[in-house]
Amino acid sequence: MTFRASILTLYPEMFPANLGLSLSGKALERGDWTLNAHNIRDYATDKHRSVDDTPSGGGAGMVLKPDILAKAIDDVTEENDPRPRFLMSPRGKPLTQEMARDLAEGPGAIIVCGRFEGVDQRVIEARNLQEVSIGDYILSGGEMAATILLDAVVRLLPGVMGNKESGDSESFENGLLEHPHYTRPVEFEGRPIPDILTGGNHKLIDKWRLEQSQELTKQRRPDLWKAYLDGKKG
Repeated sequence: MTFRASILTLYPEMFPANLGLSLSGKALERGDWTLNAHNIRDYATDKHRSVDDTPSGGGAGMVLKPDILAKAIDDVTEENDPRPRFLMSPRGKPLTQEMARDLAEGPGAIIVCGRFEGVDQRVIEARNLQEVSIGDYILSGGEMAATILLDAVVRLLPGVMGNKESGDSESFENGLLEHPHYTRPVEFEGRPIPDILTGGNHKLIDKWRLEQSQELTKQRRPDLWKAYLDGKKG
């Protein structure tokens, strides 16, 4: 099954961007996944190709029109299309590694990139758009957020990462932040590689790495640390 991504945006030229490079780019060339960017403005009906209007009730900025966006969504949605529909939005459900892994096991996604002040609520409800956020900050539009979501998912597709263990030991996969990494030279500016990593005892190395992950998580992400401890209790 090929993972199929359809992007709805006012700036289709922003894709594939970095998604066409490195692991995701090679996977795109192999056909492990597909990416099609569609211009929302192509579905406008007036001579000015208008896609937005002033907010009802007043206020600053503009809002993406529901009828135009609905046409775009309907056009890229195939009959019995099983793909979930997402709207990249700062008020959405936070993107997590668990979500990325679930998506990587599915058929793909239809992703709407918001612009202006937002999207008319009626089309969000009528087209069952699931709002997804990449963090507690505001971007100029949803394109970069969509790129991040896809990058997180594509690298998890079968065969994209050469070493499966690389993904299994990463931050968030086991509820902890990832342990520190080292490589040659053995000493850098007076800082040596920890002796335990060069001793060859893999059982002790695994234990050290787990302890480092636990300590980093405890210091930097107390929310994750609490969830990790609660999970171990359960």
